[in-house]
Amino acid sequence: MSDHMWLDLREGGRRGYAGIIVREEGHDHIVGYGQVSRGNESWGLDIVIHPHHRYDMAEIGPRMLEAAVAVVAGDGGGHVHWWVFEANNVHTEIARAAGFGPGRRLLQLRRPLPLEPGHLAVVDGFPTEPFVPGTDEEEWLAVNNAAFASHPEQGGWTVETIRSRESEDWFDAEGFLLHRIDGVIAGFCWTKMHEDPAGPMGEIYAVAVDPSRGSRGLGTRLVAAGLDHLARAGAVTAMLHVDADNGPAIAVYDRLSFRPHHSERAYVGDIVAAPG
Repeated sequence: MSDHMWLDLREGGRRGYAGIIVREEGHDHIVGYGQVSRGNESWGLDIVIHPHHRYDMAEIGPRMLEAAVAVVAGDGGGHVHWWVFEANNVHTEIARAAGFGPGRRLLQLRRPLPLEPGHLAVVDGFPTEPFVPGTDEEEWLAVNNAAFASHPEQGGWTVETIRSRESEDWFDAEGFLLHRIDGVIAGFCWTKMHEDPAGPMGEIYAVAVDPSRGSRGLGTRLVAAGLDHLARAGAVTAMLHVDADNGPAIAVYDRLSFRPHHSERAYVGDIVAAPG
C-alpha cells in the first residue's frame, strides 16, 4: 500500500476512509483487503489479495471494486484512482467492466549508492539544513502546496498532515533537507530509509522547488544532496517514484543515473453520487 493509504489505515475514522474485508468460507485468513481514501480532489483505492489467492483476482477483484465504488457513491461520488502494481490484462478487464480506464502511470526508479564523484560535484558547496519540527511546518507547507498544487497525493497538505508524518517511526528530521535563499525556503528534499533484503534502501520521498523561483538547477542539486545524505546514512540503493509523463523530472533523474525498476498503473473513473 502507498504511504498515504497506510497512514489512513493506521489513523482511520476520517471522512472518506473505508476498509473493505473479503472472507471466504473454509479459510481462516482474510482473502482480500480494499481501502478507499479521500485525497486532494479525488479518491484513492488500493486492493490487496492474500498471496494464497493471487490467481483469483479475476473473481475477487470485481467484488471488491464494486464495494469500493459503492462507498464513494454513498459519500458524494467523485474521481477515483485505483492503483495497481505491475498491471496486467486481468486488471484492465476488471477496470473496464467497472467503467474505469487507464490513467496515471507511476515509475519506480532506482540507482546504487554512493554517488560517483561527478554527481557529488553537483552538491559541492550547496547548502542545506535539517527541517526543524515545531518551527518549519507552516513555511514548508506553503512551498509544498504551491509546488504540488494539482497533485492528488502530495498537494493540499495541512499542518495535521505533516505532523502525522513526523509521528511515524521512519521520520528523521536530519534527512528532511531544506535549501534556503536569503533565509527563505527555496526547495527541499525529504528522504526516508527502508529495510530491504538486498541491504538498506533510501527513498527520495518528496522533492520540490518553490515555483516562484524557477528551477535554476535547484531540483538536480536537491536530489543529489538527498542521495548523498542517504549514502552517509548507510543506504546502498536509492529509489523514488515519478509519473511516467513527467518528462522534466525524469530527465533530472536520468542525469543522476536512476533507472526504471517497476511501474504502477492507476485506473480512473468518475463515480456518480448515490441518490438521496
